[in-house]
Amino acid sequence: MADVTVADVEAARAAARYPSLKDKAVLITGGASGIGASTVVHFVVQGAKVAFIDRDQAAAEALLGTIKEAGETAPLFVACDLTDLTAAKAAASRIEESLGPIRVLVNNAARDDRHKIADVTPEYWDERLNVNLRHQFFMAQSVAPGMAKAGGGSIVNLGSTSWMVCTDDLAVYQAAKAGAVGLTRGLARDLGPSRIRVNHVAPGWIMTERQKTLWVTPEKLDATLARQCLKDELQPHDVARMVLFLGADDSMMLSAQTFIVDAGTV
Repeated sequence: MADVTVADVEAARAAARYPSLKDKAVLITGGASGIGASTVVHFVVQGAKVAFIDRDQAAAEALLGTIKEAGETAPLFVACDLTDLTAAKAAASRIEESLGPIRVLVNNAARDDRHKIADVTPEYWDERLNVNLRHQFFMAQSVAPGMAKAGGGSIVNLGSTSWMVCTDDLAVYQAAKAGAVGLTRGLARDLGPSRIRVNHVAPGWIMTERQKTLWVTPEKLDATLARQCLKDELQPHDVARMVLFLGADDSMMLSAQTFIVDAGTV
């Protein structure tokens, strides 16, 4: 089952409207599935000029088909492996040439593969940091000059609460996601004079199709819900709507902050 359906697009239309997002160029990494796909849809229905990057072309084509079926303007998709920094920078340049300067960057791409400490090699460490953190800095570096020249904008770095709650078998992933907090605050300080806001969103356990296929069991889900103040399962749109707010001018004086979307667990 796909992460986004026509019903999800219709639900996104009922979410809060942000007039400042209309016709703004928005770039979302890892936008083909999960939280990223929901974020793509939410910006599309706001009337933004949306582009997304992903290496999963099949998932991207499925998302584009769903968006078209729902009657919305299809976003621009660029296939790219973000661990290839040359290709990533070229993708960002291509998107800017097509849509104009990026005014909202959502650094969403990540992969929470489980691993045992004894199995981690230096090569695995480097690869995981590249997948989950390094590209956030270099995508910001790529779009910041155009964003500043256009009058400013918003960068949203996606993190995770997994390091806050000590989820097992995720030490390398957690190192990367904890690093996103420091990266966010450093970028916020350095880019603030250019009217560029940088914030960090830390989701709890979001029930994406990947999570449900690979990790969710009735016992783990029950334990998670027991820890949450709010007892509903967290969905991708719960995170997408926070990102939407941070991309809009309504949050224009928020920067260097972490926003936790976890139903009250941390």
